[in-house]
Amino acid sequence: IYHRNKKKGEEDYRYQDMRKRWAPRENLNAFFKIFIFQGIVIYIVNLSASFTIIQSEQSQFTVVSGFGLAIWMIGFYFEVVGDKQLKIFISNFENKGKIIQTGLWKYTRHPNYFGEATMWWGLFIFSLPISFPLSLFTIISPIWITFFLLRVSGVPLLEKRYEGNPEYELYKKRTSKFFPLPQKN
Repeated sequence: IYHRNKKKGEEDYRYQDMRKRWAPRENLNAFFKIFIFQGIVIYIVNLSASFTIIQSEQSQFTVVSGFGLAIWMIGFYFEVVGDKQLKIFISNFENKGKIIQTGLWKYTRHPNYFGEATMWWGLFIFSLPISFPLSLFTIISPIWITFFLLRVSGVPLLEKRYEGNPEYELYKKRTSKFFPLPQKN
């Protein structure tokens, strides 16, 4: 994200919009609504990872751990490949103003966000055998990140950004919002 926005040579449109809405107290709003809030979010999202690290001396690699690792790897694939496909698509001048609909983007409108959430679900599953049933409380981590991606930050902001774009509206009708599925005809 950093490199993509640095190449554009301008600040992310979301931050520009926030500053306008929060004026004249944008610094105070940013402190609480971005920095403090993000600290809390990061703490909650990292519960599964933190728990796994803290309890790692008691861990054994099990079938459940292997399943969690496989889920994590699927998520990693979707996030990395989705971001790479988008980067290549955007770098082609002929695609300016167009919507990517190839590769993983043919099956989900947000492969990178699907990948992000899937990685956290994989980490949660990986951590389950460690101090079970205590590890169950870390389910808040993947629930939290999935909720934020689907309802607060990732998906809603992008869907709103392209709202009214005829190409995107057609893409929405044919392509799954989050979970990778075959396109509808």
